[in-house]
Amino acid sequence: MAHHRGLGSDSKREQFRRYLEKAGVVDSLTCVLVALYEQADRPNNALEFVKQHLGASGPTCEDTEALQREVIDLRQRCTRLTEENKDLKARVNLNK
Repeated sequence: MAHHRGLGSDSKREQFRRYLEKAGVVDSLTCVLVALYEQADRPNNALEFVKQHLGASGPTCEDTEALQREVIDLRQRCTRLTEENKDLKARVNLNK
């Protein structure tokens, strides 16, 4: 990690930390890092993932969570439909 100069005293660091918290930066970074952590397939470029998810027009944490739930639901539905399709094909083949 790079070492940054200019943040000499602890009080300045604390002021800066409070500033970041007040501005919502800490929450946004936390949300993006949690989203990255929860990715089943980790992206090759983690920095690009963070950049995309920090964009002003990007999805919110709630949007991301809702989409992740939808993906899980759709995968489960796909599995059920695949099994149903296999069963129906087997029935059709038995009736021939």
